[in-house]
Amino acid sequence: MRIFQTNRYYPALRSRLRGLDRNRGTFKETIGAFLDFRECAAHILEPVYARAEWAFYTNPGDEFVQRRWAKEQGMNPRAPLGAILKAQIEAHRTEVFYVLDATGLDRDFMTTLPGCVRKTIAWHAIPFKNIDLSVYDLVVCNFPSILAALKKLGCRTEYFSPAHDPELAPFAAHQDRPIDVLFVGGYSRHHERRAKVLEIVAALSGEYKIEYHLDRSRLCRIAESPLGRLLPLARHRRPAAVAAIAQSPVFGLDLYGLMSKAKIVLNGAIDMAGGERGNMRCFEALGSGALLLSDDGVYPEGMRDGETLVTYGSPDEAVERIRTLLGTPQPRLTIARAGHEMVATRYSKKAQWQRFEALVAAI
Repeated sequence: MRIFQTNRYYPALRSRLRGLDRNRGTFKETIGAFLDFRECAAHILEPVYARAEWAFYTNPGDEFVQRRWAKEQGMNPRAPLGAILKAQIEAHRTEVFYVLDATGLDRDFMTTLPGCVRKTIAWHAIPFKNIDLSVYDLVVCNFPSILAALKKLGCRTEYFSPAHDPELAPFAAHQDRPIDVLFVGGYSRHHERRAKVLEIVAALSGEYKIEYHLDRSRLCRIAESPLGRLLPLARHRRPAAVAAIAQSPVFGLDLYGLMSKAKIVLNGAIDMAGGERGNMRCFEALGSGALLLSDDGVYPEGMRDGETLVTYGSPDEAVERIRTLLGTPQPRLTIARAGHEMVATRYSKKAQWQRFEALVAAI
């Protein structure tokens, strides 16, 4: 099959990517740099990384990258990004169009794809608002409740999971881990459960090396700006304990490097996730060889409390778990090792691709 995969990255990553692009002169080289950086690797399919001729990848919302492709093809580089994406699909002779960010493409676009496209698939793992997923032949993710809700709306759905990135192997082998607790992710006071855990764990920074790399919400950035501090936005600012240790967000290989230095990677679902767990950070943290400490809930197969990860039921319990895990290294190391072995085998890239092939064949 000729497959075309798309995604969208966080705006905070853009400056880092442009630095990687500095010596890349072509679209192929620029996309190659992105893939080598391993951002969102848990979701990117094996043939894309293998640079298979029949597997095409791009980030449709990245104007720099897309307009570079258009210019190389003799197309007006100022053309609408949607027109450039359709031209890429047509030039590639795409048969299977797989979208990791369905919110970025509207119904008009999806219903006017080039005729070469035979099947369309969307990954969608967040509550859906103002988006019509029925235009896709199949919608996938690893959250059963979201799939069930989509099915009631008339979508065809199937379970599909992120995968372990084999490039994490050398990072997982690191023995020297000076960071006691690491958290990397988005921060918003709207996600009250996660925000409370981060606040209470941050208070441990006097005893342990706690490191946070936070991608703040837009409202949080405004509230913490000099002008924002003059406005009644106090509830949108980060608590003092969190702000005191917060650093800039990290992604891709930079994230891998940090996790390889961490004893514990802290995870927390956002409030909209309900009781199901299994966000991308779970797969990355387990693959890095660190111990994954995450909030309790229903996890994907193989992710079991006390065996391959450790869970907490409240912010106070998270603190208790941290103290115990750091005070008794051997159980922590045993669970971390088991977690790495489990995710590397059960959720391999090969297994992910075989599952994807089966899903396409069944449409």
